[in-house]
Amino acid sequence: MRRTALAMALLALAACKGGDDAAEANATEVPKGVTGNATAAVVESEYGTPVKDRVATIGLLNKRNNLSQDLVLRTGEVKRVGNVMVKLASCERSLPWERPPEVGAFIQVFVEERERADQPLTWRKVFSGWLFKNSPSLNVVEHPIYDVWVKDCAMKFPGEESAPAPAASASSAANPAGSPGAAPAPKPAPKPSAAVAPSVEI
Repeated sequence: MRRTALAMALLALAACKGGDDAAEANATEVPKGVTGNATAAVVESEYGTPVKDRVATIGLLNKRNNLSQDLVLRTGEVKRVGNVMVKLASCERSLPWERPPEVGAFIQVFVEERERADQPLTWRKVFSGWLFKNSPSLNVVEHPIYDVWVKDCAMKFPGEESAPAPAASASSAANPAGSPGAAPAPKPAPKPSAAVAPSVEI
């Protein structure tokens, strides 16, 4: 009797463990209706890349197996890894001349878990807000299994698209040496000769 009860308990544990692993390994589709389509109105800046074209890199750590990976998300995109989903609403970085530089992203994190042991798995929102790369303590994703942080926001401001060519190289390309109208190449300055000590007659 005791052996039968023990065997049944071990089988139940194995089935639970196998089910969780299988769900985590195969769960790649985002469930419809969990994250919703309603997003807060984004205040568009007149400078820089439009919000809809920005791409953020978000770090995701699973503390159970110590595996981390980078999620590359466009604005409004959701990615699922196992029992966690990350949605990007917007990302931003400070202007090039602002110091100290800062990168931020507004994200939402959903985790599929049981509220209590006797209840089924359900998706619930565990975080919604801004995360900052250089000031992580301002806002933290507090979850016992998953850690999420912002790594980068790919966007550009006017003037960052291409660096201007140096004036010297531009003028030499316009008038190559030997062509009519080209200024003669400057001669190198003569090297100063060593000073000779004056001779003294005794």
